[in-house]
Amino acid sequence: MRRDTDNFRELFLNDVPMMDARAPVEFAKGAFPGTVNLPLMNDIERQKVGTCYKQQGQQAAIELGHRLVSGQVKTERIQAWVDFTRNHPHGYIYCFRGGLRSQLVQHWLKSEAGIDYPRVTGGYKAMRHFLLETVEQAAAQDDFVLVGGMTGTGKTEVLARLDDSVDLEGIANHRGSSFGKRATPQPVQIDFENMLAIRLLKMQAAGARQFILEDEARLVGRCSIPLPLFEGMKNYPLVWLEDSLPGRIDRILKDYVIDLCAEFVIEQGEQGFTAFAERLQESLVNISKRLGGDCYKRLAAVMDQALAEQANTGAVDLHREWIEALLKQYYDPMYVYQRESKAARIEFAGEQEAVVEYLRERGTRLKQH
Repeated sequence: MRRDTDNFRELFLNDVPMMDARAPVEFAKGAFPGTVNLPLMNDIERQKVGTCYKQQGQQAAIELGHRLVSGQVKTERIQAWVDFTRNHPHGYIYCFRGGLRSQLVQHWLKSEAGIDYPRVTGGYKAMRHFLLETVEQAAAQDDFVLVGGMTGTGKTEVLARLDDSVDLEGIANHRGSSFGKRATPQPVQIDFENMLAIRLLKMQAAGARQFILEDEARLVGRCSIPLPLFEGMKNYPLVWLEDSLPGRIDRILKDYVIDLCAEFVIEQGEQGFTAFAERLQESLVNISKRLGGDCYKRLAAVMDQALAEQANTGAVDLHREWIEALLKQYYDPMYVYQRESKAARIEFAGEQEAVVEYLRERGTRLKQH
């Protein structure tokens, strides 16, 4: 029989399958990538047992739990656990603290189905603490470098070309700007933090010496960069990515119009284009106060005309007008100020090929020291 484990590092580095025995409401608030929620108790049962525990103590709560999860309910849950163990013979069970719930699942698997299956001691709470510590230690000890630049210069493309990068926007499923929402939802905050920590852990294990991030605000959509890392980002060295205005307009047209429209159509079928158009219009509304009333009205009219043309003919060139206006009047002034305020930290500036080459050489130099 494999033993219970508290080797969290190996669990996450090897993407070990794990069965989460917590209630669905707990799982929804945060879990680990690839875990499967097969609860001992559903939300209502857990609530009843919790109330009983507060009013009558542990023994009464345990007895109530056994009454609630019995007969056909118990049979069905055990069968789901058995199926998981057969599909994932090298996996583990966990609950919140690695206590009663995972021990009971383990006991029933053994007594009812003859299956010895190990659990994670310390459970979710201990694994979560381990991942938070991973981020904190990395922020303090590892060599981070940021990629900055104007909107539309292709910072995400640079990250995609480098093995030692952490794509915060990819993990957050958001492009980071006022127009950054995707067709699919963002992860909850805890899931975002867990995925980020595991990415850092795997890079450390692979021997990475530098960790490349995009220069982000604290919030990537609704996902908040963990404070130790964000505090570090205020001081990490910076590489500044440059591109021409036409190049940036082309890239934004592709990312925020062509590709985003395709995402919505894949997700929602015939309703996809309408949802995409509403998302673009909503994003413009969100910055209307900062644009000013007259500017907003003018750009909204241009956007509406571009969307009508796209709906009728599939042509997207009319979108270039509002994209160019937003860059010149809204985004670029902010980034000019940012560059000036961060000038002392910029160690290299150039277009995409030069920046990728510089960061690769930088990583090689760090490995040689």
